[in-house]
Amino acid sequence: MTARFPAGKLPHNVLGRLLDRYASTSDPRLIVPPGIGEDATVIDFGDRCLVAKTDPITFATDEIGWYAVHVNANDIAAMGATPRFFLATVIVPEKLGNEDFFEKIFRQIHEACTSLGVTVAGGHSEVTFGIDRPLVVGQMLGECDRGRVVRSSGLQVGDAILLTKGLAIEATSIIAREKAGQLRSSGVSDEIIARSASYLTDPGISVVTDARVALASGDVHALHDPTEGGVATGLLEITQASGVGLEIYNDRLPISNDSANLCEAVGVDPLGVISSGALLIGCNAESVPDISNGLTEAGIAVAHIGDVRDLDFGVKLRRGNVVQNLPRFAVDEIGKLFT
Repeated sequence: MTARFPAGKLPHNVLGRLLDRYASTSDPRLIVPPGIGEDATVIDFGDRCLVAKTDPITFATDEIGWYAVHVNANDIAAMGATPRFFLATVIVPEKLGNEDFFEKIFRQIHEACTSLGVTVAGGHSEVTFGIDRPLVVGQMLGECDRGRVVRSSGLQVGDAILLTKGLAIEATSIIAREKAGQLRSSGVSDEIIARSASYLTDPGISVVTDARVALASGDVHALHDPTEGGVATGLLEITQASGVGLEIYNDRLPISNDSANLCEAVGVDPLGVISSGALLIGCNAESVPDISNGLTEAGIAVAHIGDVRDLDFGVKLRRGNVVQNLPRFAVDEIGKLFT
């Protein structure tokens, strides 16, 4: 009997073996097959491509419908596509299985889809036994022109890596909403908790606009949405997908005071905590000024956090004159708060 995995994503080495063994790629219309670091699949329909993604919400319970829509839309946008249709499987434990609770989740899904111009196309809902929290599994369908697909695996040596907004945006909102009592016990003020809870919408967990503006502003080679496992895991995923190395500059990694305070209060590393709301952009180094200006004009903060090196360099984090391997997180840091 093999060892049990901790809660969170499958380890990359295990996932890679399973995909190599069992993922079917026999249909030539499958442009982007299953792979580590790729945000969604892409299927060729002639002059247009269908871009499809499914992702569950397992940490958050408050505003779970809003999270489900946006995290799936983000992965569509990170492929260079426009999110169009959303389906959801809503599973609720018996203790919460009433009409008011379902209506709250349906309303959240409706409002999030409306904010993005996405149509709710279907899904499934049920009350079930054996779970203690609601789960929403989202499926987002999008589309793009055949020649406009962007892949996480498109990084080239010499490219720059940009990061929008900052570390731990989604985690900041989740911690504030789910662990307010623990934060107060650690001395975090109600004002900071309330402001952090609003990170769900300000700066927000959506990167749909980030991706659209970046693609319109310069020569983008890769996009990636760092979710579970945080920005560190997102960086490792795109380098693995692209077969390159990376040098990240620690002093350029943006993080708000609120996010830093909350992560410290609950004992999680902001580099390894769920970070929807930030977008990793790999671009031609000469495009950094144009992309940065475009994002800034759109009201989106952005930082040049690293540069792509050759594969032999590895994936490194530079702190002043000290260069070390980028930290790896076997599971998302926020999992510490829910076990």
